[in-house]
This record gives sequence, structure tokens and C-alpha cells, in this order.
Amino acid sequence: MRGLRYGAVRRPLFGALAALLLTACSSDGSEIRSAAADTSTTIARPTTSSTIVTTTAPTTSTTTAPVVEAVSSADVRAVQERLAELGYDVGEPDGRFGGRTSYAIMAFQKIEGLSRTGDIEDGLQAALAAASPPGALAGGPGTRVEIDLNRQVLMLWIDGVRTRILPISSGSGEEYCVDGECDIAVTPPGSFHIGRKAEGLEIAPLGELWWPMYFNGGIAIHGSPSVPPYPASHGCIRIPMYAAPSLYDQVGRGTAVILVGRGPGPEGLAAPPEPPPNPVVSSTLPPETDPPTIPTIPTTVPVDEPTTTTTIPSADTTTTEVTTPK
Repeated sequence: MRGLRYGAVRRPLFGALAALLLTACSSDGSEIRSAAADTSTTIARPTTSSTIVTTTAPTTSTTTAPVVEAVSSADVRAVQERLAELGYDVGEPDGRFGGRTSYAIMAFQKIEGLSRTGDIEDGLQAALAAASPPGALAGGPGTRVEIDLNRQVLMLWIDGVRTRILPISSGSGEEYCVDGECDIAVTPPGSFHIGRKAEGLEIAPLGELWWPMYFNGGIAIHGSPSVPPYPASHGCIRIPMYAAPSLYDQVGRGTAVILVGRGPGPEGLAAPPEPPPNPVVSSTLPPETDPPTIPTIPTTVPVDEPTTTTTIPSADTTTTEVTTPK
């Protein structure tokens, strides 16, 4: 079975979905052009005699684009069904390859120590067939959120049953400086509990936090359009946008949050800032999540700023902007 990268146009399989693909589609195909050599004739007109000069255009080479086999809908559905059996958050198997399927594949690849591509590629079905459902990361209450900072995944347990496995992106470990003050973007391991929650959107100068759930001062689990396969946040736990509203509904205040392993960052961790008490929230539904990309790990990553609150009055409404790590 040849590889299928999210965003590749394969019209027999995806139809209109390939034209949209969460605003980040690109075609893997290339156009084949044939060029035949043509001949032009130029007649020179000297003063004393007439000479006919024939010039032949240079030959243009023709390169045939490689043939890429599309993965069938049946193959996609088989991958989705197996991911669902193992506990990965792939949604209802439907034979269509989209962002949710790609993120579920990436979570599986993280757990199994495979290359984190998010693609259906050679060897994936064999790896799925040989895999077992992952076990608990740590002991704790029957209902809890477990986060593996090493493998960059989140597991949700409800009444002792693991119900979801999601890919995440945690603190980058990069140094940052804001207004002359420098620190490190880290996500500390440890045991915490969900505190303040905010429906919809919170706006911060560094970006947007969708459906945030704070568990360690100003550090939250929240939806983000960018969830790369490596740690890249300012300390928060980023999850795909499609998962944020439903996870928000499943995880109540007081739910245990257990972080194991250690992402990038120093051994000594400063306490994170407290979250603001009066955030601005929006009931606007989050946009579709962009498909995962596999960029080169950046050498510098923007990081969190201290929490600030600015109130701008207007004639009819008041808008509050909240600065939180993302």
C-alpha cells in the first residue's frame, strides 16, 4: 500500500474534501507537459547576396511525473477501525481521510515510537495489527487526564476506562524574553487538578486559546490550530481544535491531571502565573483544525507573557483581553 499524505489530492477517494482539507490543502501531483521541438526559419537580407539561414529550436526534455497510487476508501476505513479499537480518537470510521484521522495516526505513531508523519503509508497497517491498547501512564482516580510529556500524548480515563488518546504539543523548552525579562517555556510534570474553565475562545496577545481548562496556574489544556508533532507551546497543552469542545464537556472542574515524563526545559521550574479571574469568552465554534505538518524544529519559539488584563470600554459593550500562555 503506497503512502497517503494528508492534503494530497486523490479525487476518486476524497472528492470535494480534497479541495478544502481544513484550509491547508496542497496537491502532491505534478502536471506532465510534452514539448516537441519546433523549427523556425529566418531569411537574412545582406546587401550583396541572399542567404537562407535555418535555425532549429533546442530540444526540450520531457519528464514523466511519478505515479502515486491512491489509498482506497476500504483501506482508510480499515485503518480508522483499528485505531478506534486501540482507543485513538479517530471519530466514526467513514473511509475518508481527513485531519482527525491524520491526528489519530500521529498519536499512534507517537505511542509506538514510529516516525510522526500522520500519514497512511507502507507498514502502518502491519504496525496497527501488531499493536496493543496502551496502558495507563500512572495510577490515580478512575476519572483523570494523563499527559505523557515524552511521547506528547494525552489520555482521558473515565470511571477506570480509557476513552480517548490525543496528540498534544507542550512547552518548547526554548528561552524567551518579554519586555526585557527572560524565562524558559516549560510544562512541569506532576499531579494537578482542573480549576477554572472557559467556554469558547480566550484572546491573548500571543494567540487564541480555545476551550481552555487551567490546571497549574496559568497553564491550560486548550485547542489550537497548530499541534505539531514536537513540543512547541509556551507551556500549555495544545490539543487539536476538533477535540477541544468535547474534551471540555468530558472533563469537569476538580478532575485530576497527571503529567509524567519531562519535556524540554531545565530541572528547576518556576511556578507559573495564576490565570486571570475574569476572562473574555466567546461561544463561537472553533474553526476546523489544520492538518499536521512536519516542519523543521525551530531554533527559537515565541513564549508566554505574564498575565495582564486590559479593559476597553465602548458605547454598548466591554471587551476584556486576557494574556495567558498558549
